[in-house]
Amino acid sequence: MQPSESVEISGHLMDSGVLSLVLSDIREYGGDYVVDRFDLGHETHDTSHATITVSAEDDEALQRMLMRLQGRGVNQVDPGEAVLELAEADGVFPDGFYSTTNLDTRVRLAGRWISVENPEMDCGLVVTEDNGHTRIRTLPMAEVKAGMQVVCGAAGIKVSVPAVARIEGGFGFMESEVSSEKPQAVLVRQVADGIRKAKQGGKKVLWVGGPGVVHTGAAPAMVTLVHAGFVDVLFAGNALATHDIEAALYGTSLGVDLAQGRGVEHGHEHHIRALNTIRKAGSIKDAVDQGVLDGGIMHALVSNGKEFVLVGSVRDDGPLPDVYTDVIEGQNAMRAKLDGVGFCLMVATMLHSVATGNILPASVPLVCVDINPATVTKLADRGSSQARGIVTDVGLFLEQLAVELVPEYRSRRT
Repeated sequence: MQPSESVEISGHLMDSGVLSLVLSDIREYGGDYVVDRFDLGHETHDTSHATITVSAEDDEALQRMLMRLQGRGVNQVDPGEAVLELAEADGVFPDGFYSTTNLDTRVRLAGRWISVENPEMDCGLVVTEDNGHTRIRTLPMAEVKAGMQVVCGAAGIKVSVPAVARIEGGFGFMESEVSSEKPQAVLVRQVADGIRKAKQGGKKVLWVGGPGVVHTGAAPAMVTLVHAGFVDVLFAGNALATHDIEAALYGTSLGVDLAQGRGVEHGHEHHIRALNTIRKAGSIKDAVDQGVLDGGIMHALVSNGKEFVLVGSVRDDGPLPDVYTDVIEGQNAMRAKLDGVGFCLMVATMLHSVATGNILPASVPLVCVDINPATVTKLADRGSSQARGIVTDVGLFLEQLAVELVPEYRSRRT
């Protein structure tokens, strides 16, 4: 007989399509299933519940399948106790390690359920003792050390999928994964409400931005949002900061006059001269303190004491002295700024959006705005199940968002 396990899942299984995805995953992993029980909710707000027996060719394949299904919110009916093994070498997990999701996760050890401290996908679970208290946290592969206790297999683990926040009338916040034909005013209002809710709850708002914010002329809108307290942390690359600083120093972005929309003489030099100016000052903050940089997004962040993490790539000119050129150091710097984040808005960047989605817990609402539909769908494809996307021009969207959150911004612009 093939090894098997009884699993269960609850939620809006039919209208979300998640049950179909679960059954497809089982077949994709070479397994089989029998639906033992299915309780279908009657009303729109009712949840459904399914119990399924899944089987695989051998125990190793079954464990891998169970881990994959947990990404959909599927748990074992009787999870048992977690299995721990020691890492034998630095940077290497034991064979069969539990590959994490970004969902809220609990692990059962010695008959007690312990919450994982920092849910993050594609990591391992490491167990440590701290003053007599057992702690469990996710750890990237590169940071594991020989002798660490690592959770292996899917036994003793449960995950929880965030509930969709529904308002009166059965309408949920950003329920569809990608929105391209919905009224933009409604979508802007929903994003603004999400940001306000996070701030009212004492949470931080994380922005992830690409150079398109500057190219589209949306920098003034973002500066207004920074000054108004709606931007607490910014994740970006060398490009956004460089083009923003170029715009502040020369009025251009990649040599294009932002007021006239056309190239200027010697404009192609502006970005490299902007880089040189900041490097001469020492850093972005030093340039602000010295009066060298007196406008733009980066100036607003420094002036308001807000945080930013810039992580570079092989394409970068310069780069700016604030940019992390070691990607592992950059990842860790980004992780260090996630504490207290209650809402994340990603605008005009695919690579940084995916990178941030990989380290964010699923409990943090996440909205991605881009003119390219592939950008906003890629997050969900990479496992960020909470990601919602808006396909639109970033410049127009940020202008509307600034008006929604800072009503006097409209009068300033006119």
